[in-house]
Amino acid sequence: MEQSLWQKIQRLKWKDLYHIILFLLALPVSFVFRRSHKNLWLICDTEKEARDNGYWLFRYIMKRHPEQEAVYAIDKHSPDYRRVKKLGRVIQYGSFTHWVYYLAAEKNISSQKSGKPNAAVCYLLEVYGLYKNTRIFLQHGITKDDMEFLYYKHTKMRLFVCAVDAEYQYVEQRFGYPKGWVEKLGFCRFDNLFDTSEGKRQILVMPTWRNWIGTPTSKSYQYENVDDFASTEYYKNWNGFLKSRRLHELLKKYNVELVFYPHRDMQKYAEYFSLEHSDIKVAKWPEYDVQKLLKSSNFLITDYSSIAMDFAYMKKPLLYFQFDYEMYRKGHYPEGYFQYERDGFGRVCRNLDALLLEMEHVLEQNFEMEELYRERVLQFYDYFDRKNCKRNYEAIKKI
Repeated sequence: MEQSLWQKIQRLKWKDLYHIILFLLALPVSFVFRRSHKNLWLICDTEKEARDNGYWLFRYIMKRHPEQEAVYAIDKHSPDYRRVKKLGRVIQYGSFTHWVYYLAAEKNISSQKSGKPNAAVCYLLEVYGLYKNTRIFLQHGITKDDMEFLYYKHTKMRLFVCAVDAEYQYVEQRFGYPKGWVEKLGFCRFDNLFDTSEGKRQILVMPTWRNWIGTPTSKSYQYENVDDFASTEYYKNWNGFLKSRRLHELLKKYNVELVFYPHRDMQKYAEYFSLEHSDIKVAKWPEYDVQKLLKSSNFLITDYSSIAMDFAYMKKPLLYFQFDYEMYRKGHYPEGYFQYERDGFGRVCRNLDALLLEMEHVLEQNFEMEELYRERVLQFYDYFDRKNCKRNYEAIKKI
């Protein structure tokens, strides 16, 4: 969903003004710093987390190419800070130092479009041509929808990394990047993506966020009353699922545990889903690592999240619970090349009864992925090797 200028203004914070001052102070310092750090790569994921493609690329560089000067930006209060610091140099995310490195770096690399000292100020600098630098977008999830905020006119990124051919073709043809600036390299984190469930009977439930609920603006009220989270379709459907008597019966019958992990932009509502049931956990960040949950679970239930593509990569069964499809398409992302009934890696369920019925079918099959969906996985992915970091590193090096 493309945001209007007024919506963007509503999301501005006072700290964005503070970062304008930091930028102006860091600018002259960066000119001097750059002279002795001409080949510096600045890498990050999110401010609080190092668990995505940026982290795995940084880890690869530190272990395989220590000759390449690379620095990782993360908040020193992050639970991941010490783990990254053991690999190499780390700087405080959003600090004056981060601004100096951002302005001086030969390459700015992130799994997030907003992976920079301050998203609002840097957007102004980059997109309006006030400051030109080389930025690499490793991506957070496989792009499957028509995400206009990732169009070249809104990013001016030098390299857009894709994981699969269908995504690559769609982005290259529709998103407006110059020829050769979109490459199919695979995701760095896929090098560490392999099944570790080892007979563990665990269902992971990971719905994605809703733009109009997660970051509400005046336009959000066109869809729902976002002041009352408990009245939203998102809450009523997922809460209804978690408290369903039939679900509890299935978990007991098949001796299965369930982990419900809301998207990070919906984690603030996790308390709404609290319930006392021995077989159900409501997982909260940062205690749980998404990739570890994906690897250790046998079965995934999601809605529209691209995390399904990580799970399918391991050839494990999944279901889509899509109770608000039309609202999602209007208020979140319009449909792209990926159609769930035609291209998805599991059945699409529009209501709770259908979801529970299909869920029992998967349990009866002892977590085996149906042949139809296994074939789709094999056709969708180009790489099942552990050379994703290598391909990304070499492509970035050539720029």
